[in-house]
Amino acid sequence: MNAMQIVWLEQPDCRNPFLVGGKAAGLGKLAAQHPVPPGFCLAASNRGKDAKTKPVRDFTRQLTAAYARLGERCGSDRPRVAVRSSAVDEDGQEASFAGQHETYLNVMGADAVAEAVERCLDSAHSTRALTYRRAHGLAGAGGTGIAVLVQQLILADVSTVVFSADPRTGDRDHVLINATWGLGESLVGGSVIPDLYIVRKANLEIVGRQVADKAVMTIAQPEGTREVPTPRFMRTQPALQDEQIVALARLARTLETTEKQPVDLECAYQQGRLYLLQCRPITTVR
Repeated sequence: MNAMQIVWLEQPDCRNPFLVGGKAAGLGKLAAQHPVPPGFCLAASNRGKDAKTKPVRDFTRQLTAAYARLGERCGSDRPRVAVRSSAVDEDGQEASFAGQHETYLNVMGADAVAEAVERCLDSAHSTRALTYRRAHGLAGAGGTGIAVLVQQLILADVSTVVFSADPRTGDRDHVLINATWGLGESLVGGSVIPDLYIVRKANLEIVGRQVADKAVMTIAQPEGTREVPTPRFMRTQPALQDEQIVALARLARTLETTEKQPVDLECAYQQGRLYLLQCRPITTVR
């Protein structure tokens, strides 16, 4: 490893899953036409647990320069970023790796970003990730490439997970939307009961609505994030307005068509603006 290769989401190389991993490649394909927050990826390399040729901290100059450039695009000297692992065999049809590798939210400053990158790379060797690989018949962490995505953090007012087909039943006629207040950690981590909205795919009519008591939410703090009680007046209020529900369903329908398979999206609304944070296949639906 003579130099650390940095690839920006909008560059053609960022569509190559063998270079930037499945997660970043999926976003790279969509960044030109969809509201994907800006970011860059540290290209994948095979890093054995005991054979790191150079730790990430030796590449401080390159990483600092990329972080500064991202700050210019975000309008901040110290932009808040999300740092996520992106394995070469991640977010495929057979295995999504959802939650198996580390993610660090609300990271600020070049030194903190470098530390988060190193931890993401190390997470490929965690017991959780290795067990998941064995269960899905995949190579051990030493046999696959691990990239890391550094992306502007969207300080979400509302976070959503959107399914273009029902992952429980395989129903392809409806879009399912889960939504809750704040950042997405409480939602994807399962610690909050989210709202559920069901939209008929053919005409984008909202046909189901279950507004939950959303007892907790994740917020940003000076270092990282934390889960807090949701303000009482917000707990039983719908997290999404009807036009936002329809916009999410339309996006899911479009991406299902372009990806030629049912998709699972992570999206966020910040000050009324929709952002696409992740798109991957629904591994339980053929």
